[in-house]
Amino acid sequence: MLIIPAIDLMDGRIVRLRKGVMEEATVYGHDPLEAAKMFADMGARRIHIVDLNGARTGENGNYGQIEAIASKTDIEIEVGGGIRNMSRLRDFMEMGVSYAILGTVIVKDPDFSLEALEEFPGRIILGLDASAGKVVIEGWYESSGLTVAQVLEKYRGKNAESVIVTDIEKDGMLGGVNLAMVNETASISPFPVIASGGVSTIKDIRDIEKLANPNIKGCIVGKAIYEGKIDLNEAFPV
Repeated sequence: MLIIPAIDLMDGRIVRLRKGVMEEATVYGHDPLEAAKMFADMGARRIHIVDLNGARTGENGNYGQIEAIASKTDIEIEVGGGIRNMSRLRDFMEMGVSYAILGTVIVKDPDFSLEALEEFPGRIILGLDASAGKVVIEGWYESSGLTVAQVLEKYRGKNAESVIVTDIEKDGMLGGVNLAMVNETASISPFPVIASGGVSTIKDIRDIEKLANPNIKGCIVGKAIYEGKIDLNEAFPV
């Protein structure tokens, strides 16, 4: 199972949020490239990068930092945050990003999302953030009114690399993973599932593994790394 360290970027700095609230950002570092190199040295095969400025405004708020990581490391990079048109998507792909994460647009702009999947088969990740059983969009500020299953059904038969499912009530709270949600999503998803939100200890990672669902591809670990709750040197051999 892939264990994917997260680097959330705001104004060029590494931050973590509580339940996605940008006004409650905690700064954990000022050198994203050094963090990426550290994760690679520890054995990470992939890192998860979110451009929080891009997610809020749709602009390339942390483009330079992401480009530096893509050009100066060999690690796989998945990037999300405000990818809403082909121009920005192509910019990321051309700089060497391995996978692009599409979130709000898979609900609001399925035409663009389908075009992206057609142009970059196997390199698009669907990002589904959920609260109270419904997918939320626009940086978690708006409910789509759709369930995870309803959104996934729109893309059945397309060549997505995976789907990231996040319980936003768990994200950044270090309170454990919503295992039922992860397992249910993996059981209905036509794509491999990456769990996100709430991973706080090695036990949480083990618990995801114990689900023994072959459609669970991995999990994203964020705040627990920066708070010293998880030792990645111990985690990566899992």
